[in-house]
Amino acid sequence: MPKHEVTSESIRKPIGVFSQATVVEAKGRLVFVSGMTARRPDGSIAGVGDIEVQTRQVCENIKAAVESAGGKLSDVCRVDVYVRNMEHFDAIHKVRREYFKPPLPASTMVEVSKMVSPDYLIEINAIAVIAD
Repeated sequence: MPKHEVTSESIRKPIGVFSQATVVEAKGRLVFVSGMTARRPDGSIAGVGDIEVQTRQVCENIKAAVESAGGKLSDVCRVDVYVRNMEHFDAIHKVRREYFKPPLPASTMVEVSKMVSPDYLIEINAIAVIAD
């Protein structure tokens, strides 16, 4: 599925692993991935207290969901990131670089005060477009 980043000189260049906007041809299937946390398949939480380990598990969970729908991580065009501490921005993007390659998905990141478990440091939901 053709996907490309949109860049405007009228908007500040992103400082993280995301694009200003992402264009995807609307032919195919939309996959809406629910908010993924650092929960492992066995129910335990990966990396309690470690944002990099948790971010890696979240990305693996998103990857598994998209692949189960017949796609690849490169089909992800949008992510929304919820974090307990915005000071983890650089560490989160360090891990995101391992998973997301250009053209990068559009993204929003916000700090929240609580999540379902007090051990969660990050949650990410995603939208992917998978070609038929």
